[in-house]
Amino acid sequence: MNILILGSGGREHALAWKIAASPLTAKLYCAPGNAGIAREAECVALDIADHAAVIAFCKQAKIDFVVVGPEGPLCAGIVDDLEAAGIKAFGPTKWAARLEGSKGFTKDLCKANKIPTAAYERFKGAAAAKEYVRKQGAPIVVKADGLAAGKGVVVASTVAEAEAAIDMMFDGGLGTPAWEIVIEDCMVGEEASFFALCDGDTAIQLASAQDHKRVGDGDTGPNTGGMGAYTPAPIMTPDMNKRVMDEIIFPTVNALKKAGAPFKGVLFAGLMITKDGPQLIEYNVRFGDPETQVIMLRLMSDLLPALIASRDSQLKNFDLRLYPDAALTVVMAARGYPGNYNKGTSIDGLDDAAQVEGVEIFHAGTRRDGDHIVANGGRVLNVCARGNSVAQAQQRAYAAVDKIKWPDGFCRRDIGWQAIARERK
Repeated sequence: MNILILGSGGREHALAWKIAASPLTAKLYCAPGNAGIAREAECVALDIADHAAVIAFCKQAKIDFVVVGPEGPLCAGIVDDLEAAGIKAFGPTKWAARLEGSKGFTKDLCKANKIPTAAYERFKGAAAAKEYVRKQGAPIVVKADGLAAGKGVVVASTVAEAEAAIDMMFDGGLGTPAWEIVIEDCMVGEEASFFALCDGDTAIQLASAQDHKRVGDGDTGPNTGGMGAYTPAPIMTPDMNKRVMDEIIFPTVNALKKAGAPFKGVLFAGLMITKDGPQLIEYNVRFGDPETQVIMLRLMSDLLPALIASRDSQLKNFDLRLYPDAALTVVMAARGYPGNYNKGTSIDGLDDAAQVEGVEIFHAGTRRDGDHIVANGGRVLNVCARGNSVAQAQQRAYAAVDKIKWPDGFCRRDIGWQAIARERK
């Protein structure tokens, strides 16, 4: 089969690495790709927001199957347009992608279907939102309704902080003014990421992971797109996994099927594991980044048939196998991220780093400049490793990080600390 992956980050490199290994893959393309993906696939200079251009390339290159990486094209209806043109694609329709594209939509769906989540209200104006915050008190969570590249959520520890977040979102602090915000109770517990493949009728568990959102060691500093992750999440016991499927994933799949918009693709549930059990924080409708990087390292099964089975509503006949190992990734970012940073700085030592046992390096924001790999984004590299424990995977990943010569980059040095503390106990 001829396969096209849409996207250019570490998630797409990990997907390309896994799909390239499938015996079903004859020719693999990625649009637009990056310097690391170019080792696995032919990179194509396409604007993936231009659906007509993507469709034209698919027809010219005789693409059999498209795998959509980022949320933007999904929420813009790229899968609808590809399928209408007779091109099979992995991912939800525009209507079903509202699970990520509208936090208010998802909260209403949870309420209507008794899916456990925090109590909330929706607001289209700052005055009413502030009045609600003053009545509820803090801590409280303020969320912009639409896509915000992982930066549209503020966990406010004071009423003043919540009011400032409300003003920021309605005044365009996230790029464009929010048309609506969601304010919800602050849940207490441990966060986890949970991934399930869905085919419109049913769903199967893929894996769990834990992300590190804050930029600094000890979970300090501003939120980012993710500074590292590990899998599996220790808090996700077999019993907890079953509860998530029964109480959250299956009711969501059934609700969307009943609404006439069956969900096909990957459901990425951000969870809070509370004293009362799992609660949904939010849904994403695509593979996570950097969680995908570690999940792909553990996935023993061929990924491509599973993605095709999701599209073709055949998951009931499917089973996914994972290695029992742990996997961990350290994100190397450009100095200044998540604020202002420089592009074009040179990175050396990648081949030496990749020789460390159990290590794979996935590129997130790189390009080739002659014989050199240079940084081309904020989050630039994902240094990943497998091990028989999170501690061993962490040791291998940081051994590889220390071989990379990039004075203009930085990383957290404590990825996996919660899991390692559990292992030591």
